[in-house]
Amino acid sequence: MGHQITEEVVTFIIFFISVLFLRIESAQPPFSCDESNKVTSSFPFCNKSLPITQRVHDLVSRLRGRENLTLVNTAPEIPRLGISAYQWWSEGLHGVSKSGRGTTFNGTVKAATLFPQIILTASTFDENLWYRIAQAIGREARAVYNAGQLKGMILWAPNINIFRDPRWGRGQETPGEDPMMVGKYGVVYVRGLQGDSFEGGKLQDGHLQASACCKHFIAQDVGNWNNINRFTFDAHIHMNHPSRVVWNKGKVNSIMCAYNLVNGIPNCANFDLLTTTARGKWGLQGYIVSDCDAVSIMHNEQGFAKEPEDAVVASLKAGNSSIFCFYYFAVKRTIKKINILLVCEIED
Repeated sequence: MGHQITEEVVTFIIFFISVLFLRIESAQPPFSCDESNKVTSSFPFCNKSLPITQRVHDLVSRLRGRENLTLVNTAPEIPRLGISAYQWWSEGLHGVSKSGRGTTFNGTVKAATLFPQIILTASTFDENLWYRIAQAIGREARAVYNAGQLKGMILWAPNINIFRDPRWGRGQETPGEDPMMVGKYGVVYVRGLQGDSFEGGKLQDGHLQASACCKHFIAQDVGNWNNINRFTFDAHIHMNHPSRVVWNKGKVNSIMCAYNLVNGIPNCANFDLLTTTARGKWGLQGYIVSDCDAVSIMHNEQGFAKEPEDAVVASLKAGNSSIFCFYYFAVKRTIKKINILLVCEIED
């Protein structure tokens, strides 16, 4: 269990270094490794000539227990290592949006381009258009970041839910009801946003323009009617989803696990779904974030977890990298719970 949690933290840190330390040309202070700070800039993880894995291991070795765990929520600054605060949440479905945390348009950049809703764009059946729109969004996100007005480079897009029921109020965010169509849109959108070519496979050394996050994994297209809602809905499914083609061909950097249950288990606590299927069978190389409060509802809506910290531990064990929007994220209690479980596993 401890090994699993460490892997998820390392996955985030690899992304953290890849996106934030590289390809940044800005007059704004960097997120990390400020060359004017001789103490922190001398750490090996700040040495760009070293392999990324070596830099990651150096940084992980310097993190303390509490610091490791806080990385998986809204990440606070770590002054002793020269690491600034980081926000996981930014929106970019059809343009860089200020609805996510840490995005502002009150500085040098006053606005970003607003494109049509996705269901309209998808109706053109023009894959080159989809790609160019995503490419523009990724470039604008990088520009806003370089201007110091974006505190993270993860855009929670595209939405690749299958829009089968018109009562779901977010259908306009999706490419539509056809799995093949949704898959094609997802692939080219991810390539454009992340800085890849239209054909794919052209990312230079894996450096990203921005990080795409496919949502919501999986089987979430339900609103709230007849006492059924997205928090407690239990989908019974056989796995065949456009997500697979998006990360096999599009090489998406991240996915978001959804609120609902699948085959009786909450998505964000489902090891078979997140680790066995997404990471194992489907080859996801990136990280997994929870939908906003998807972990907290395991305790207060679904009755899956006895205590809030049990929900956190279950999510991390399942393969999650981020516990997001968890407003009562009890770090001390969660660390205590993790330590107890580690002792129990060792004894077993």
